[in-house]
Amino acid sequence: MADAQKSTSPSEIIVTPDHRVACDGGGGALGHPRVFLEMGQDDFVVCPYCDRRYVRAGSSQDPNA
Repeated sequence: MADAQKSTSPSEIIVTPDHRVACDGGGGALGHPRVFLEMGQDDFVVCPYCDRRYVRAGSSQDPNA
């Protein structure tokens, strides 16, 4: 089951220096309710509504690093 989760790619990856982010799905009225997500000690967090993946800049999860 864990392999299946790893094989699916997220819809969008957003790199951020912050450990706390807000997501509303973009798209204005076509988005979703704004949620505030906390990474804590992790290098990323995934929005439960739109599957956007917020990645801490410079971490091992950062595609630009």
